[in-house]
Parts: sequence; structure tokens; C-alpha cells
Amino acid sequence: MWNTVFLKGDEVMQGLKKDVVILLESIVFLAIGLLLTVNVASKIYESFGIEFIGNVWVNWFGVSYFLFVLYTVITGLFIMKNTIYFKQRLKSKFFWFLFIGSIYIISIPFVKGENPF
Repeated sequence: MWNTVFLKGDEVMQGLKKDVVILLESIVFLAIGLLLTVNVASKIYESFGIEFIGNVWVNWFGVSYFLFVLYTVITGLFIMKNTIYFKQRLKSKFFWFLFIGSIYIISIPFVKGENPF
């Protein structure tokens, strides 16, 4: 009887650990994405004559998610190949749909010649 109580507690702790890791990943990639958006992407856009004004948070999200996908692919395919966590993420259609959206967000200013966001 006591074993099942502790087992359920362990399962809860595992779930909480996974949630904390996901939250930390999100915060780290948003911070790195912000730094790259402000310091690198803005310079690249401006070098092509594209004013970096408007809702640049959209560009920030695109850069951050693009970095997150690169991290997931490298980690899931090369570093932690046998981890269910990364396998599930790499098989997710929503994950890849957002990746296509981030590529669109990053590249559309070059196509339009302005930042439409």
C-alpha cells in the first residue's frame, strides 16, 4: 500500500522536473533570441535597407524558435538519440509547423523589403 503512494509521488516529481526543464529551455532560448535579434538580426536587416521598426517581438519569436529547433534537432539526433522526450518533440507536427512559421517570420522582410510586422 505504501509503495503505490511513493510511486505516485515519484511520478509527480518526474513530471515536475520535466516541466521545469521545459520552462528553463523556453526562458534560455527567449533570452538568446532577444540578444541575437537586437544585436545581429537588426544589423542584418538594416544592411539590406530594411528598417527594423514595428512589432519586432514577432522577429524575436521567430529567431528564438528557430534556435530552439536547431537545439532540438542537434540534441535529439546526435547527443540524446534514445531519449523519448526529444523523439516525441521531433515527431510533433505542431513543432514543425511552428518551425516553418519561424522561417517565414525571419525571411519575409527580405522578400517584402520591409518589416511587415
